Amino acid sequence: MVVEDDSTVRMIVSDYLRAAGYAVAQHADGVSARDALREQVPDVLIVDRMMPGLSGDELCREVRTFSDVPIMMLTAMGAVEDRIEGLEHGADDYLSKPFALRELQLRVAALVRRRVASSAPAAFTAGRFRIDPAHRRVWADQREIALTTREYELFLYLVQHPEQVVSRDEILREVWGWGFGDPSTVTVHVRRLREKIEPDPRYPCYLRTEWGAGYRFTIEPSC
Repeated sequence: MVVEDDSTVRMIVSDYLRAAGYAVAQHADGVSARDALREQVPDVLIVDRMMPGLSGDELCREVRTFSDVPIMMLTAMGAVEDRIEGLEHGADDYLSKPFALRELQLRVAALVRRRVASSAPAAFTAGRFRIDPAHRRVWADQREIALTTREYELFLYLVQHPEQVVSRDEILREVWGWGFGDPSTVTVHVRRLREKIEPDPRYPCYLRTEWGAGYRFTIEPSC
């Protein structure tokens, strides 16, 4: 689904993705997109950040109350602070205008691959966490944790690599599928994940920072 108030950009992006084999729904404003998303959720939601009425930021926040659909923001606001803010609103990816259509397609493909997995291993337990890969759900002490698609993928990767120090570049490569990118993307998602899995996100027990190296996930912390 492409949500973009600029008709030229909306048409070009939609036509390019259709030519690549995707079925594309188009919306010129956030309100109609939000209403449509309550009826049918796409594999990927592409949202312009600056729109009249319901902005891309507001749409992301509302969608996150009822869906974990992967969200990519398209925007002219390309500063690092802008990207971080967009990710904090619930976006999984962020592409600044002007952008290459081929890069857009590759990023969409990466999101789709993770959204539409052909098979998944059986549910398993890691300490206080229970993970169901088939349904992409996570529980902590019998309480389900609401994770976005990217937060779930990050959590699953960390759980599968316990006690290993993983760098932000490695996470970008293995979780996002990017050969290069802005490491602050990982920082934002780690912060969001801590808010959901840590007893006190200010003093993380499970997902610790190894300064100058990356992050270490501990299944059975001492704290």
